[in-house]
Amino acid sequence: MSDDRRLDVLRAIVQDYVATREPVGSRVLVERHSLGVSPATIRNDMAALEEHGFIAQPHTSAGRVPTDKGYRAFVDQISTIKPLSAAEKRAIQVLLDDAVDLDDVVERTVRLLAQLTHQVAVVQYPSLRRSALRHLELVPLSPQRLLVVIITDAGRVEQRTVETAAEIDPGVVAELRARLNVVCAGRRLSMITGPLSELPQQFPPTHRALVEAVSGELTDTLRMESEERIVMAGTANLARSDIDFTRTIGPVLEALEEQVVLLNLFSEMEDDAVAVRIGAENHHEGLVEASIVASAYGGDSTSEGVARLGVLGPTRMDYPGTMAAVRAVARYLSRILAG
Repeated sequence: MSDDRRLDVLRAIVQDYVATREPVGSRVLVERHSLGVSPATIRNDMAALEEHGFIAQPHTSAGRVPTDKGYRAFVDQISTIKPLSAAEKRAIQVLLDDAVDLDDVVERTVRLLAQLTHQVAVVQYPSLRRSALRHLELVPLSPQRLLVVIITDAGRVEQRTVETAAEIDPGVVAELRARLNVVCAGRRLSMITGPLSELPQQFPPTHRALVEAVSGELTDTLRMESEERIVMAGTANLARSDIDFTRTIGPVLEALEEQVVLLNLFSEMEDDAVAVRIGAENHHEGLVEASIVASAYGGDSTSEGVARLGVLGPTRMDYPGTMAAVRAVARYLSRILAG
């Protein structure tokens, strides 16, 4: 749609409909917005927008409502995302700065995002496969038991126990710890399986069983699939939006219960700073009347994020405000994990 004036009309319709839940007529547009044209011109523009599928007329109203195509055109023309207010930024900082560990950070983040957007908030745990190792620690627990601690750059900590038949030599443990951190620190987990497989040959035969056991435990941990999980908050917000669904919210709630659905949607979303999927773009029957606004977090300017967070709600959503909140929370969470 190249006509700037019609885009202004569409923008006004979206803003009014999101604010009021009422179909928008030409008279309302004239009264509320300074569009600089006559009511007749606005009616002609609305007719053109309807003809091209950007707005539609409900059966019970003379006004118009945006379609998925209309929302998409509205979102695509948002060139700059308005920053959050100083009070909102302080709320993010105060809540997240007091977190004590990764689990606490994720729980606080998802509650905060639900409060800021009044939608269902979803936070994916940092992916072990997309993280880089910050440090590996080996802690002897007994003469034949060794604790392996894996610390990632996303703040994730995994612990595994290795048992050996022979007594563990503290000197070998110290050397193995040093070599592991040289090989692994700062690398993505997917890039260290090769070096790990070569590590046993760097030790005398009498100590290779221990090295192989530790390397094998690390490799098995990195191959785990169970770490892909999400946390949600604000489902009650969806219930309060029941009027926005022409059917029921049942299919949406069912989709939310299937974590694999949201994980797949997150994996399919673009790598933009803030990605938006509207209605049928979600490619899931239960979400054809819902929108998802998401962003990656935990990465830097040279790499993709380690996971995603976002919100899900009806297509009648405050897209600018929601996009601003998602972007701000993702950025702050990234800074916390980096620190």
